[in-house]
Amino acid sequence: MVVEKKRLREDRSRTKNWKRWGPYLSERQWSTVREDYSRDGNCWDYFPHDHARSRAYRWGEDGLMGITDRQCRLCLALALWNTKDKILKERLFGLTGSQGNHGEDVKELYYYLDSTPTHSYMMALYKYPQAEFPYSKLIHENGRRTTQMKEYEILDTGIFDNDDYWDIKVEYCKTTPNDILGRYKIINRSSETRDIYVLPQLWFRNVWSWGDDCDAWAPVKPHMHKTRDGKVSCKLADIGQFNFEVDVDQDGNKPQLIFTENETNYKRLFGGENKAKYVKDAFHNYIIQGDKSVVNPENEGTKCAAVYKLRIEGGESFTIRLRLYHLDEAPGDAFLHFNEIFKTKIHEANEFYEEVIPFKNHEEQNVVRQAYAGILWSKQFYHYVVKEWLRGDKNHPKPPIERCEGRNHDWQHLFNRDVISVPDKWEYPWYASWDLAFHMIPFANIDIHFAKEQLLLFLREWYMHPNGQIPAYEFSFDDVNPPVHAWACINIYRKSGERGYRDVTFLARCFHKLVLNFTWWVNRKDPAGRHVFTGGFLGLDNIGLFDRSKPLPTDGFLLQADATAWMAFYCAIMLDMSLTLAKRDVIYEDMASKFFEHFVAIVDAMNKHTERGLWNETDGFYYDHIHHNSRSIPLKVRSMVGLVPLFTCFVLKETELRRHPGFYKRTKWFLEHRKDLKSTISFMAPGGQSETLLLAIVTKEKLIKILSYILDENEFLSPYGIRSLSKYHEKNPVFLHLNGTEYSVEYSPGESKSKLFGGNSNWRGPIWLPMNYLLIDNLQRYDYFYGDSLQVECPTGSGKKMRLKDVARELSYRVSKLVVPDIFGSRACHGEDERYTKNPHFKDLVLFYEYFHAETGRGCGASHQTGWTALVVNLLKCSHDNRSLSSDSTSSLCSGDINDHIHNSSL
Repeated sequence: MVVEKKRLREDRSRTKNWKRWGPYLSERQWSTVREDYSRDGNCWDYFPHDHARSRAYRWGEDGLMGITDRQCRLCLALALWNTKDKILKERLFGLTGSQGNHGEDVKELYYYLDSTPTHSYMMALYKYPQAEFPYSKLIHENGRRTTQMKEYEILDTGIFDNDDYWDIKVEYCKTTPNDILGRYKIINRSSETRDIYVLPQLWFRNVWSWGDDCDAWAPVKPHMHKTRDGKVSCKLADIGQFNFEVDVDQDGNKPQLIFTENETNYKRLFGGENKAKYVKDAFHNYIIQGDKSVVNPENEGTKCAAVYKLRIEGGESFTIRLRLYHLDEAPGDAFLHFNEIFKTKIHEANEFYEEVIPFKNHEEQNVVRQAYAGILWSKQFYHYVVKEWLRGDKNHPKPPIERCEGRNHDWQHLFNRDVISVPDKWEYPWYASWDLAFHMIPFANIDIHFAKEQLLLFLREWYMHPNGQIPAYEFSFDDVNPPVHAWACINIYRKSGERGYRDVTFLARCFHKLVLNFTWWVNRKDPAGRHVFTGGFLGLDNIGLFDRSKPLPTDGFLLQADATAWMAFYCAIMLDMSLTLAKRDVIYEDMASKFFEHFVAIVDAMNKHTERGLWNETDGFYYDHIHHNSRSIPLKVRSMVGLVPLFTCFVLKETELRRHPGFYKRTKWFLEHRKDLKSTISFMAPGGQSETLLLAIVTKEKLIKILSYILDENEFLSPYGIRSLSKYHEKNPVFLHLNGTEYSVEYSPGESKSKLFGGNSNWRGPIWLPMNYLLIDNLQRYDYFYGDSLQVECPTGSGKKMRLKDVARELSYRVSKLVVPDIFGSRACHGEDERYTKNPHFKDLVLFYEYFHAETGRGCGASHQTGWTALVVNLLKCSHDNRSLSSDSTSSLCSGDINDHIHNSSL
């Protein structure tokens, strides 16, 4: 057996806790909602980057290329000093929402290069300028720029020109679950000899300053102390005793060890008295100012560092070695066979991915390996207990009274203290529930147990609200994300084994909690009780004429095409789950009937030929409607809102239906008594496959009309996938006049020119991977049903007819061009920067952005949102052949052996 698979099995059976240590350290704890105790809820101003080095965090920690245990008790990360900066580089820098011309944005160069699912081997790269880091320049220039201008990035400053920088290659591996080896290779990319300070730092998260109820281990303050040169003993009752050892420096000597406390420097920040003699930012003053009094001469505390002062010639390197291990798993000589151990772990990682990655092409292998590294490095310890956060801590001043009715006050049941897959550990160092559902699709290819655990976690009573709502994200748990959790659950179920051996218990556990969530949607988001839904912005920020998450500019209400289509999508998935579970227990047939009838009611409401219907027959498109002054006004914006109806395509065999006689009988009766629905509902429609049945929102005629827009290069079809807003609106913006105010939408291919929803959120044109993925996924299913009987022009107007499976392959190919280099070695995601094409130290690096410029493919938004952009690994498979978008797990709305047939060649 592949060694990594054995480790996964041991971790799953809890015989060995291989995942206890991992990359769970956040990249930004400052300016998060959890650390905000302000009166106005402005987390960015309350806890800025300038405070981060001096202020103890309440709910987590952050660090540079670091690791920690699963409860973030003991943390290991890097600090650097290029001899020019005014502070140590010990965390990533970026702009807050108010500083950036397009919102929050990290201003650093770093890359995740490798990781196994158990984190038995990990590798990342950080590029550190040798000149003074341009903190002020980045803030000033971005503050000067308007939303009409591009963001000012760190490469634009010129600080990396002439290769005047350090490459910091970070590697970790494990021999046993609690024996961690670290290797930091410091490479001088300059042609000249340069000096650098490197400080491997080890510290305890501060849980002792807040009060006895902070954590179970809070009453006992942890402690670390030097035992001999290069060795530190760390004691914490909850995890036992660990030793930390560092190897020799360039002169063959053990480096100096320095100690302080992980305590706030009240004197620097607030002009008050410090509660501890030695404080969190002591190493900055010690290294940069040469102040020896700031560190503890007794060589003890709750934070320590080994000080390496290196002088490295141009083009040369030096490797720092360290080891952190539990006394019960002590290695003997910490550095004996050290490099051989790393060689073995790298081999084991390669062995694992040789089975996982099917591509022989080196460039595609490189992309996929880094995509998996990105989602694995983006697992983060996330701690947030809303009741305690609102109340405040015993040893600190009470929060302002405004908090009691402010953000998240209705979520006092929520108790989060887990390792969670987050979108991006700097820009989004918190979970977003619909993002996470997409993350689990590529995750299932490498660690299905983790995928199942994550999906179940959000359905547990300490996450899900008692009313059935799934928490959205920490800025507002009450916001509504698209209901894709069920879709992810059935995908992961189908990946859990061959037919007959799948994890039905997992599916049943998900199903019962999802019924509660479905009921919440029906009760809360159908304002008129007519099966037409609302839901706010639903993740599609800035896509509409006005902010859909705020009160409307009229006294009416909004009927949303996407919300309604998502609910039909939800119904179909729950129907699929019900029929799957009914094979084990017939009582689920009743639930199948319930979801079928609800689906029909929603689709009927969407497609009604009345003013309340959301389908516009003249335009051949679905639109939102605003209900105002007793009339329904269509908001004629051709956007992703009108494409969501295509995401529902449930294919069954009639023989499969007959296995559920109760459901089959009730379904037949329903259809016979509602013959009026025949023109609007795609059910039991004739298809290309014999005895197959289709349940979809769109009829064949509607599908063809919408596809004519989707595949039109002057509308939705970009060289890099499907735009989120039609390019038609570039020259034809949409205007709406209500109550004396004009609202408008126009096409923006890149960063948002509007701050309607705030930040760099923008769905007014760019390419987004999750929506492209869902469209491609369903096109394959439509093709299975219609076969050769449905061919469309691709591109529209070209005269070239394609089956839908070939359209799916073409779209997958276009999307994959975002990250796969062309014949000249250029990746679209990197824009026009030639470094990534020609420089050998840049050209193999890939960034998985939040979204992409629709015309050039340049990456926009968060630069490490690998979670849902890692879906590209499955799309690469689809672009290679006609059969499979991904694994058997990644497509839900095909029943039984149909699903297996469509996905028989999987990642």
